Order: sequence, then structure tokens, then C-alpha cells
Amino acid sequence: MELGEVIRKRYSVRKYADKEVEESKLLNVLNAARLAPSARNMQEWRFIVVKNKELRKKISIAANNQEFVAQAPVVIICCSVICDYIMRCGQKASPIDLAIAIDHMTLQAVNEGLGTCWIGSFYPEQVRQIAGIPENVEVVQMLTLGYPVQQSIIEKNRLNLEEIYSEDCWSDKLFPKQKS
Repeated sequence: MELGEVIRKRYSVRKYADKEVEESKLLNVLNAARLAPSARNMQEWRFIVVKNKELRKKISIAANNQEFVAQAPVVIICCSVICDYIMRCGQKASPIDLAIAIDHMTLQAVNEGLGTCWIGSFYPEQVRQIAGIPENVEVVQMLTLGYPVQQSIIEKNRLNLEEIYSEDCWSDKLFPKQKS
């Protein structure tokens, strides 16, 4: 599949088919994360692949009772083992690096005929306890993975390209339209 098509087909899946994800496809998704760039090539990401139904149910409760989290055949807990590296610009590296790796996974998943959903609304300490994650490891995000019930491309409500960029300096056109 062409990259542009993969990007257009990616959407946040919240309804999964009752079908296991083949190990080869899961490994391809994880390998996409492994190939992602990171600050100083630290590769600080670590992933816990949760397939166990009871654990997925507990994780869905820790994710504010989002039922589709338990319904997905795979939940990937995305962690960082180097949590304190600050780049010279003052930004923490690990959340940025992990976001790049996760996005690589979401795109590879689409290429494999799978769907994903980023899970940012969850209680990290609860997930830490459920999965036995050490205190020195940061639980950053989670990702559901599985076969979407709906395979078609969903029309996405997105701003026009002209509304999201300007050249050389800030432009007033970049301010969001005010609702009346």
C-alpha cells in the first residue's frame, strides 16, 4: 500500500472484530516502532503486549471504563525507560520519541489490515500495577490493536491545508475560527 493511502486509511478504531492478531503481523507492528528515530538514538521505548482477556478488562477500567479497550485483542502499553533526558532546547525527549514510535506502529498496523486507537485517557499508576511495571519506568501511552469491524475509509473532518500553515512567520490565518 502506498504511504499516502495508509495515512488516509488510519483512523481511531473503537470497534474490533473478535479475531486474534497473527503473531507475524504483531511483530511487524512492533518492528516499525523499533525502526523509529529517537533523540541521541537512545531508543528508550519499551512495549508490553497484553493479550490476556482479564488483564485487558482491568486495563480498560484503568482507562476510564472505555469498553473498546477490553474488546481489542491486543493492548500495547507504551513505556519509557529513560525518563529524565532533557534536550538542549529544554524539552523532555522521551514523550516525543515515544510518540514517533507509536505513530510508526499505527501506520504499519493499517498496512497489515489492522486498526489502532491511541489511549491517552488512563491512570498510569493503575496500569503500572496491573502490568507489574517498575517505578523507574514511565507509562506514557497505550495503543489498542486488532481487526476493525469497519474496514472502509472514514471521511475525516480536517482543516484545509491552507488553514494549518504559513510561510516564514506567523499569520493571522492560523488562528482558529471563532464560533458565534
